[in-house]
Amino acid sequence: MQVSLNRNSAAGFSLLEVTIAISIMAGALVTLGQMLGVSITNNRTARRLTYATVLAEQKVEQLRGLSWGFDSLGLSVTDTSTDTAASVETPMGGTGLSASPAGTLTRNTDGWVDYVDRLGNVLGGGPSPLPKTVYIRRWAIEPLATNPDNTIVIHVLVTTRLDRGSADSVGSVARWPDEVRLVSMKTRKAQ
Repeated sequence: MQVSLNRNSAAGFSLLEVTIAISIMAGALVTLGQMLGVSITNNRTARRLTYATVLAEQKVEQLRGLSWGFDSLGLSVTDTSTDTAASVETPMGGTGLSASPAGTLTRNTDGWVDYVDRLGNVLGGGPSPLPKTVYIRRWAIEPLATNPDNTIVIHVLVTTRLDRGSADSVGSVARWPDEVRLVSMKTRKAQ
């Protein structure tokens, strides 16, 4: 048996083939890395937006739970004193369902704003964000123009922005992409 080596039939990869394969692999890894980065960013945004939605719903339900109806004699009953901006709701010292002054959705107005930490704990209210604030909840209570004595409109805005820029400075109630704004109505009914 004789073994013959033929240079023309040698098996293996050339340097060019290896370089091309490494380039393709590197391109694929870079693309996967970018997709991972985009995915992480989108997941964080979705989590913040979902959490902000829950906080907005909680505030709307808290406000809708205040007294706004008629007593047994047919006289209107309105809660105008519950402090819903405090870290623990108290029956006195607040604004309840009083009509809010203009601009409560565009600036931190005492009585119509509260601050929430990253775990969802209400820190309290006031004109300036408190330490550990992550979410700012602002709300407005407005009488419905067509039935002001019996129906109110509740607006709640939740943001993570300490400075909303032009949305606050020009008095706009525009919602930024990472904010939540809910609107609800409450009509008087017999209690």
